[in-house]
Amino acid sequence: MEKTTLIGILAGFGCIVLSISFDGDIGSFIHIPSIFIVFGGTIAATIVSYSGKTLKSLKTVYSNAFKTKKVDLNEDIEMIIRIANIARREGLLALEDAMAEIDNPFLKKGIMLIVDGADTELVKNILETEITFVQERHIQGQAVISTMASYAPAFGMIGTLIGLINMLKDLDDMNALGPGMSTALITTFYGVLLANLVFTPIAKKLKAQTDSESLQKELYMEGLLSIQDGENPRIIKDKLTSFISRRELKMTDDNQPNPEVKEI
Repeated sequence: MEKTTLIGILAGFGCIVLSISFDGDIGSFIHIPSIFIVFGGTIAATIVSYSGKTLKSLKTVYSNAFKTKKVDLNEDIEMIIRIANIARREGLLALEDAMAEIDNPFLKKGIMLIVDGADTELVKNILETEITFVQERHIQGQAVISTMASYAPAFGMIGTLIGLINMLKDLDDMNALGPGMSTALITTFYGVLLANLVFTPIAKKLKAQTDSESLQKELYMEGLLSIQDGENPRIIKDKLTSFISRRELKMTDDNQPNPEVKEI
């Protein structure tokens, strides 16, 4: 289980609850109608936006954010080099026996294509197509969560407008203005909190997982094509090592501030 996702969400809620308890009353931040507006409205709008087939996969998409998906490119490179050495010593057909020690379905599929005698271009096209399909499937799930992140603040604002309208109806009662305004703003609080502490972070985490998995598959594909072309294992290792630099560069780029945002 990926503990950082759960720890981060719980820590975020914990800090907010703690900060409220210092100067206020937790009970005043619990408002059932506002919860119905934000949660119910977000879910309803998401149902309208996507097909039933897409929504059925939402449970799996969310669960992926809490699963540990270890991708060790150094270990993957060593495995590719072992396969390359077998192919160099015993020929490509010997790779069929090596598949028993491999758990990754993508890598197994590529080796099977090579053993079956498929030409290099066909192997490349098949593996590239599978990578593209996996990316598209993952992006679709991430899009649903990103959509929920955009709907939550909107329904929070709708709840605030409803609260303000109800408050203005009783404008003659000045004593009710303060509590009424407080209640009206709670829905905005719920919407912003859900969007920025739950939906958006989970969508970003899933995107990072997709990028990591795609890079791993690209490494496998490059290694298999090099093996099929009969390249020296040392050259293959040097070639695949560049994928580690690509991952580090991608992680650096993701952490860079937006150049269009000016610092104050």
